Amino acid sequence: MASQKSEMIVRELFELANVEVNGQNPWDVQVHNPHFFSRVLQDSSLGLGESYMDGWWDCEAIDELIFRVLKANLNSKVKGNWRMVLQVLKSRLFNLQSHARALKVGEDVYDLGNDLYCAMLDKRLNYTCGYWKNAATLDEAQEAKLDLVCQKIGLKAGMRVLEFGCGWGSFASYAAEKYGARVVGVTISREQLTFAQAVCKGLPVELRFQDYRDVQGKYDAIISIGMLEHVGYKNYRTYMQVVDRCLNDDGIALIHCIGSNESMSIGEPWMTKYIFPNGMAPSIAQLGAALEPQFVMEDWHNFGPHYIPTLLAWHANFEKAWPDLKDKYGERFRRMWRYYLLLNAGSFRARAEQLWQIVFTRKGTPQPNCRFS
Repeated sequence: MASQKSEMIVRELFELANVEVNGQNPWDVQVHNPHFFSRVLQDSSLGLGESYMDGWWDCEAIDELIFRVLKANLNSKVKGNWRMVLQVLKSRLFNLQSHARALKVGEDVYDLGNDLYCAMLDKRLNYTCGYWKNAATLDEAQEAKLDLVCQKIGLKAGMRVLEFGCGWGSFASYAAEKYGARVVGVTISREQLTFAQAVCKGLPVELRFQDYRDVQGKYDAIISIGMLEHVGYKNYRTYMQVVDRCLNDDGIALIHCIGSNESMSIGEPWMTKYIFPNGMAPSIAQLGAALEPQFVMEDWHNFGPHYIPTLLAWHANFEKAWPDLKDKYGERFRRMWRYYLLLNAGSFRARAEQLWQIVFTRKGTPQPNCRFS
């Protein structure tokens, strides 16, 4: 009886989003396990993602399903259970992105396997949103993104640039090759570091295994591309204090990150558990409060819709490469990774997430004459 009631409730909720259980549209949910309904009601978005990983349901167009679910605001109609409350309390009592915990991100996410990322990403291995304004391919969009960052900080030959979260060396190599910049990059992923050092060999680039909080020295520009999502709301002010410590008096800084429409103390439950441990997107209010004491915001550029073609390109590459990856990663991983990429494509289509590039300078610095779009 309880299972029938759960099914009725979930069906009615889906109808609010124009989604039909076992319907004919590509965004309709095809349910294989009757326990799916009670699991979604009990665990909300976490239950939806985990039940997909377990093969309890399928959907031809997961990104379109998530778009409709978020647009209808169904997440607010299914209350989280005690585990969600516990996670919120945990995030407020403890710093989930402390020095001791920071290495978990590198080990669990970026050390997953370079074979996976080489197959999925562009030729320079950018694991962040591309800039598709005048681009037709993923490679073009990612080169355009890197060039946009360089132009926004007014990059010139000889400038010394610090990059928090250097990834596989995409920005460092591009800035050194195309602009003659000298780049120092830090990462907490040993796999990324080894790969990036090979990519940047022979260039004026120094890459280190180091937490951003431990960086010293002075730089003409400081950037991070897709790293602030790992910093955590308790550390946004700390991040800005490190920028303040390391930026030259007339320097310029840029943050490229996913942004949240609301201030949060925890990330999306399924994403936090399976993809980015303790990750979360900052809000305007959170970043504004962190920036306020020392810095002037010069430009705040939102091109969140550009993440949709980026994620769909990654998904297409992943599916194409799966025959070569399946023996190592397995079918459950395939469903997890597919859900991750399409979940986020749907989220950006619903405008539930944004992609920001924020440029800032010190108070009293003349406004820079840089390209901002």
